[in-house]
Amino acid sequence: MNSNLLPPPKLAGGPYFMGILNVTPDSFSDAGANDSAAAPRGLAMLAAGADIIDVGGESTRPGAQPVDEGEEIARVVPVIAALRAATKAPISIDTMKPGVARAALSAGASMWNDVFALQAPGALETAAALHRPVVLMHMQGEPRTMQNDPRYDDVVAEVIAFLRARIEAAEAKGVTDIWVDPGIGFGKTLEHNLALLNATGRIGAETGKPVLVGASRKRFIQALDERAKDAGKDRLGGSIAAALLAAQKGAAMVRVHDVAETVQALKVWKALEG
Repeated sequence: MNSNLLPPPKLAGGPYFMGILNVTPDSFSDAGANDSAAAPRGLAMLAAGADIIDVGGESTRPGAQPVDEGEEIARVVPVIAALRAATKAPISIDTMKPGVARAALSAGASMWNDVFALQAPGALETAAALHRPVVLMHMQGEPRTMQNDPRYDDVVAEVIAFLRARIEAAEAKGVTDIWVDPGIGFGKTLEHNLALLNATGRIGAETGKPVLVGASRKRFIQALDERAKDAGKDRLGGSIAAALLAAQKGAAMVRVHDVAETVQALKVWKALEG
């Protein structure tokens, strides 16, 4: 179920590891990063075992405010260009905007990771024209409002139905290399997140697409451990546990901040499994 346009994952038989590289002023991980600081961080994640680096210039954390397209391009393109000059490894652009995706792929990105699932005007046509892998993610609402009392009758069934509809829309436009992401933390309660993580295999089976899971440092970890208040310092253990479960359930890619620690955990787990 792996992409036709990505090399095999570094961890044989395991998921791809997507390293998170945020270049937003309000990021809890890479606050205020620029191309001179961010590119070495991305290269370090590749050396630690990441298969692909996901560069984002607009925060999608709960309550985040939108960013102008020009500002987002100014944040991400220099970082992508600097990375591409230093490595042949795949680079992903994390954006909802078709214009940013076009600029990022022109600068050297290899994949479009869209938390809005190609619903923006012109996004489907842009994805088809770019001929690159695309990630379609589920989100209830938008970043500013998504955590305002999210509700579902059956969260797993509803997320799968949404993803299948977006796959159909994308394929109708000619998009062929599609991944899906259940959107952990994007308009979900703790119970919703746990149900979706446990349904990773079902999501892949019922959509027919490889599944990307991004649970790293998410707020649901604090809901399970009240001591995990600082996202950048207190949620490593929970993030690794979620990545291990996702891999066990069949995730084809895990999106993580702490690459070295997560890669090591999965190596040990695979060895113990024999």
